[in-house]
Amino acid sequence: MSELNTTTKLQQSAREATELSLEHISYTYHTLHGETCALQDISFSLMPGEFAAVVGPSGCGKSTLLNILSGLLKPDSGTISCYQESQMPSIGYMLQKDHLLEWRTIYKNITLGLEIQKKSTPEALIAINNMLVNYGLWDFRNSYPRQLSGGMRQRAALIRTLALSPDILLLDEPFSALDYQTRLNVSNDIGNIIKEQKITTLLVTHDLSEAISMADTVYVLSRRPGTIRARFDIQLSGNPSSPKEARNAPEFKDYFAKIWKEVDYGKTQE
Repeated sequence: MSELNTTTKLQQSAREATELSLEHISYTYHTLHGETCALQDISFSLMPGEFAAVVGPSGCGKSTLLNILSGLLKPDSGTISCYQESQMPSIGYMLQKDHLLEWRTIYKNITLGLEIQKKSTPEALIAINNMLVNYGLWDFRNSYPRQLSGGMRQRAALIRTLALSPDILLLDEPFSALDYQTRLNVSNDIGNIIKEQKITTLLVTHDLSEAISMADTVYVLSRRPGTIRARFDIQLSGNPSSPKEARNAPEFKDYFAKIWKEVDYGKTQE
């Protein structure tokens, strides 16, 4: 009886510690040409402060999964629950394109969400100013998006997302439009920012190196309909302090080979 009580308490503690939990999520697109099952029986959990990544073949439903988590799509079946029993956590969603408004300054772009939600408090504005300084954009706050490089625009887009203090951050290929060198630098900077602030994050990416270097956990989706084919808990020796350092860890290439094998299996089965 004592062992049973202990097990029950441990299970309850695990549930309470979970930031977000998906159980048996499925989704089908309906068009005039028929039905396309995008996701099937997706189940996983995010712990507070965890950085997870989702990879898989093109068209396997990765972006659909983020759209469901953000509330843009409603799953056909399954449940989404969180540690906040009374309400869903606030979601920050960073897309492939920065979607900065060209007629607003960087500062006005960053504060747009606060204006819309009527949350432009002195505390929120101070936090934005601090992020502008820390992330190297203070001197460009009165510039317009067209005057910034691609990497700087992505940093501005991140600050705009973080300005609303999201509980969970969703990243949908946020570096894909950047050249390779800029992509490495920006993903390193943004990865450090997310880890420093301990934001629970889910990244969708086609770049396996990006996923391994940034994430604590990597999920591999199968070909459509997407199901979770494999999970990898990333543990790199030397306690790398940044995504750039993580790429030099001795285990990095082994994770890459194993994850590539799972992703490539999904491609070859199409």
